Amino acid sequence: MAGKGNYRIDGERGKLVLGRFELPFPRSRAGRIATGSLLIGGGILGFLPVLGFWMVPLGLLVLSHDLPAVRRKRRRMAIWWRKRYPQVNRAGRG
Repeated sequence: MAGKGNYRIDGERGKLVLGRFELPFPRSRAGRIATGSLLIGGGILGFLPVLGFWMVPLGLLVLSHDLPAVRRKRRRMAIWWRKRYPQVNRAGRG
């Protein structure tokens, strides 16, 4: 089980691991791109019931597995976040 604040893609088991939550994840590249795109599209319509703005970052996380440009942006954002909010990084760690 992953620790708090960790996210990763477990390709062997076909799971997206978000902290202690595990979500099924398409094993095919086309399936991952379609899923990521649909999540982003649904997130843009986040003002509607059921859909939410939370879908955009999840869609970007899924797309970052296969698209180098999205992966670079995600890494830059993670570094920026760690520098800007260092106290958040220490929360929950022994």
